[in-house]
Amino acid sequence: MLALEKFDLEEIAAALQDQTDYEHFHLVDPRTGEMGYWTRDTGVDGHHPVDLDDADQVVIEPLPSSVWYQDMADFAEGISDEEAGRRLTRAIRGRGAFRRFKDELHEEYPELLEHWYEFSDTRAKRRAVEWLADNQLVDREVAERFVAGHPDPRLP
Repeated sequence: MLALEKFDLEEIAAALQDQTDYEHFHLVDPRTGEMGYWTRDTGVDGHHPVDLDDADQVVIEPLPSSVWYQDMADFAEGISDEEAGRRLTRAIRGRGAFRRFKDELHEEYPELLEHWYEFSDTRAKRRAVEWLADNQLVDREVAERFVAGHPDPRLP
C-alpha cells in the first residue's frame, strides 16, 4: 500500500464523477499512484488496444450519479437561506438536475458558489479516499482518519 499523499485525490474524485460513457476509464497504478487513461480503441498507451482485465492498473469506475445528486440535495437542505434552499431543491427535480442546479447557483445565488464548491470538493475527496481504501491502495485506518478529519464544511 502507498501513502495517501502519493495519490491525486482531486483527479481520482473527478474520475469517480465521470459519467460520460463506458468507452473509456481512468486508471491508477497501485505501485506509484500515477493516474492513467484507457479507451477501448487505443488502450492505455494511446496506440494499442488492450483488454481492461489485462491492464496492470486499477480501474476507477464512476460512482452512480445518485451519489453526486445527494450532495446537491444535502447542500440545498443545509443552507440557512430558506428561499435559496427551496429554489435549489426545485431545480434538482427531474432530468437535467445538475445543469439546473449550477445555473440556479450562478444566476441567482453567486454568493453561495464558494460554499458549494467547498462542500462538494470535500465530499468528493472523502469519496476518493474511501475508494482507495476499498481497493486496498491505502490503509483503512489512514482513510478513516482522513474522512474524520474532513467533515462537511459549515454552510451559510
